[in-house]
This record gives sequence, C-alpha cells and structure tokens, in this order.
Amino acid sequence: MSALGEPHGGALVDLVAEGAEREQLAREIADLPAIELDSRTASDFELLANGGFSPLTGFMGEAAYRSVVEEMTLPDGLPWSIPVTLSVPEARAGELRPGVRASLRDGDGLPLGVIAIEETYRRDKAHEAGRVFRTADEAHPGVAALMASGDLALGGPVRALRLPDHGDFPDHRLTPAQTRAAFAERGWRTVVGFQTRNPIHRAHEYLIKVALEGVDGALIHPLVGDTKDDDIPADVRMRCYEALLARYFPADRALLSVLPAAMRYAGPREAVFHAIMRKNHGCTHFIVGRDHAGVGNYYGTYDAQRIFDDIDLDALGIQPLFFEHAFWCLRSGAMATTKTSPAPPEERLFLSGTKVREMLARGEDLPVEFTRPEVAAILMESARGG
Repeated sequence: MSALGEPHGGALVDLVAEGAEREQLAREIADLPAIELDSRTASDFELLANGGFSPLTGFMGEAAYRSVVEEMTLPDGLPWSIPVTLSVPEARAGELRPGVRASLRDGDGLPLGVIAIEETYRRDKAHEAGRVFRTADEAHPGVAALMASGDLALGGPVRALRLPDHGDFPDHRLTPAQTRAAFAERGWRTVVGFQTRNPIHRAHEYLIKVALEGVDGALIHPLVGDTKDDDIPADVRMRCYEALLARYFPADRALLSVLPAAMRYAGPREAVFHAIMRKNHGCTHFIVGRDHAGVGNYYGTYDAQRIFDDIDLDALGIQPLFFEHAFWCLRSGAMATTKTSPAPPEERLFLSGTKVREMLARGEDLPVEFTRPEVAAILMESARGG
C-alpha cells in the first residue's frame, strides 16, 4: 500500500492560528455574526482544527458533500465516507451568506474560531440518511441527529482561535501531531489503532493483542464525544482502560489517547471514517471487528468489514484488520474464534458491550470470562452509584 502511515491526502492539517494572526483573529471575532456550535459540531470543528480530519480545511461545500454521500470520496477521488457539514436554521440565510465571515462559538458563547462562508446549500436529509446510515428511521440515533440539524448548510474554510476546552482527560487528549511524535519517540513504525466506545472486555483485549503480534505498538483510542445515553460514561470507561493497560499490556507497546469525535452510529461508513481518523493520528493498521459502530439491528454483523471491498485501499492508505466474533472457549479456557477453536456452539461464551450493560443494570457480577477483575470492579462500583 502506498503512503502507509502518512496523513490522509499527504499532509497533516493544522488550522490553529498563532502569533499575530491569532491576535488579529481575536480582535475580528467580536464584530462577526455568531454561530453557536452544538457539542457534535464542536467535535467536528476540533478535528478539523487539529488535523484529525485531514485533508479537510473547513466544513464541506456542496460538491464535496454530494461526492461523499454518493461516491464515498472527496471530489478528487480520495476516500471519505461521512459528510462533515455545518448547518444553521433556514431563518439565518440572509445573514449567513457567501462572502460573510462568521464566528464559531462553543455552548457557553466563547469564541473558537471563524468560518469564511464560500457557499450555502440545502441538503436532502432523507436521501443522506439512506445513503450514509442505510436507513431513514429516526429511531436510529445518527439519523435523529441529522434530522434535528438545521436545513441550511454552510461551506467554507475555518481558522481556529483555540481548540474547545475540556476539563477531563487532559493527559490523554493528544492531537494527531502529538500521537505521531509519541510513536516516533517509542520507535514505532507500524501502529494498530483500536476504536472503542465501550470498556475493553476480554474479546477486545484479545483482538488488540493478536494485532500487536504483527506491529510495533497499539493506539488504544476511545471515542469520548457524544454517544447514546445508555452507553457507559467516558470517565468510567477511561478508568477501565487505565486499569487494563496498567496490568495487562506492556507499557512500551500501547498508548492510550482519546478521540474527541461524536459517534454517528453509521456502521460500515463509520468504520471507514474511523480508519481515516486513525491514519491521521499515525496508525498504519486499524482493527475492524464485528458490528463496528453499529446500533440496534440496522447493520449485519460483518457489513463494516465488507464495505472495505468498495474502497480503494491504496488510496485509503491504512490497512484494515478484520476479526471474527471472538468468544470465550469453554473447552480451551481461553479467548478464540472459529478459526482457532473447534468447540461447538454450546461451549462458546460470546461477550459484548450490550451484555455487560445488561448485567450491570441487573446488579449482576461480571465473570472473569467477560472482563478482567480490575475492570469489573470499576464497572460494578459505577453501576451501584459509587
């Protein structure tokens, strides 16, 4: 594969203004019309600014938007699977028009940066939902967020005054430039990325360690932007990751950092999206397991792996690693898949984040076959209100 490990598009974007430019931007912002970003769009802004969405330098215009929705590529043919758009209410069309610069602000009204509006357009949200999420059902959380967004989309480059403020996980909020520097410091040339929005149970641990046999290091990269209300909170998950890495991974082979992205729950398309972001963070490989980024029954178990058959992998520039549904093999007393275990179905104990949440809700202890004792203790304490 060409350009393996390079940023998507060949160069890492950095949209954070510095020095005299930052001072000028800070003075200008006060007099501009303001757009308050919700938490999801603020996450997108952060990933634009820090290079996680390289090569994007702003919110998509109509040509890029339509190309991504229809073809899963940017207009130049580079793979890209999910639109990154900025929407506002139709009532602001007269104020926020091409040629206008507008300030982008966080939920507290504090300035984050500026967008230079180059075009405005209207999305066919039902069509977008069908193409990106494979459903227009508003019970799907990604579809619901799309339908609730404004009807008018603004396209144009952005410049950041600063990244959004986060009070949590300061030691683990590494930008793509910082993860790349950390890999270089460790001498890693091949790195596997692991996406998670759940605590790492035994099946996850197994996949990461199998992948680690073939690469120099692993980036454990939990997503900490918006998730569903019933997902385990990010602070609890982070305690679990720290406990797991402290005892069960070599310190020089794994790095924990957080991804500020919001979950789309777009299944197959989001698997590609997640791979691109990890490529920008310096990963050369990316784990795609069962029902990656799925929700409910909207996607087949391995749809998120099959979608890579439709992607130019040389242009994608990161190697997906596909794994079957791992289970605890009662016969061998270890994690396995059908590729490594002859055990019949009754001797297989399948694990999932959903099962963990259900057991915690019922007040049940988590057995060692599900997760490590240190992780189980954190989850059970949290479930009991501790």
